[in-house]
Amino acid sequence: MVPPPRFQQARFSTYIPDPQQPSQAEAVRVLEAFAAGLTSRDTAAKPAKKRWFGRGTQPAETSGPGGVYLDGGYGVGKTHLLASLWHATPGPKAFGTFVELTNLVGALGFQQAVQALSGHTLLCIDEFELDDPGDTVLVSTLLTRLAEAGVKLAATSNTLPGKLGEGRFAATDFMREIQGLASRFRSLRIDGQDYRHRGLPEAPPPYSDAEVTTLAASHGEGASLDDFDALLTHLSDVHPSRYGALLDGVDAVFVRGVTPVPDQSTALRLVVLADRMYDRELPIVASGAAFDSIFSEEMLNGGYKKKYFRAISRLVALARDSKQIAAAG
Repeated sequence: MVPPPRFQQARFSTYIPDPQQPSQAEAVRVLEAFAAGLTSRDTAAKPAKKRWFGRGTQPAETSGPGGVYLDGGYGVGKTHLLASLWHATPGPKAFGTFVELTNLVGALGFQQAVQALSGHTLLCIDEFELDDPGDTVLVSTLLTRLAEAGVKLAATSNTLPGKLGEGRFAATDFMREIQGLASRFRSLRIDGQDYRHRGLPEAPPPYSDAEVTTLAASHGEGASLDDFDALLTHLSDVHPSRYGALLDGVDAVFVRGVTPVPDQSTALRLVVLADRMYDRELPIVASGAAFDSIFSEEMLNGGYKKKYFRAISRLVALARDSKQIAAAG
């Protein structure tokens, strides 16, 4: 449970705040101070407090907030800042997406997950999801147990671009869903434009099927080549927690015949794959429909809209990276 490859070198010093958005520089300042106040659980010298009732001891309370929550739109650098906090914190520590955390609980069982993480200095949760009440309550309960054990927490989630003018939309939802933890978190609003598209040209138009095939062949080892329908069918046979393993050894993705996604289950699987490709910085060369048209209006206005908008932003950014492959081919 470490930051993905894209953010292995992320540091506070490499985050470039937009001078037009003071909240970005303020977020860096607050997070640096938060990191400076964290002490390794392996070397902490503070004595444990005895319990008046029950057996054993409980960790002494540490100063400062028990957690920070980064609230903002897509592409304002929340994951970069979360990874920077992770890198600045002494271990043991863990970093994962909300989905990866629920997968961990599913694999280990709730009590074992609590035991595995209770000795950590910090747990970072990227892309905290608010659209599945069951998973949200599960993770909220887990975080409560970890906070009681002395683990510091940090999380990110997205405010939809259309909600930016309506106040702290995502933060309000987050605090309500984790109501038992709300008092432990300091919420930081980060404003700004999506850096993945700010000042950059639009993604190239889709290639032809023949161009995708030719470019995949010329790229050689490290290229994956799939028909979109066949890829979606294969994803239905693999657990989403294994999508990252599907990309082992791949350094560029080639897809023929992209079409609008037919149903929500398929769309959600594609979202997970898009996240894993983005984590690994894999350029995408694709034919067929443009990536900003693959999710229906009903999907983009439904309960999973935050996932779909994030996926579009990331897929378009990866498609833009395909220009280098086309130039080399």
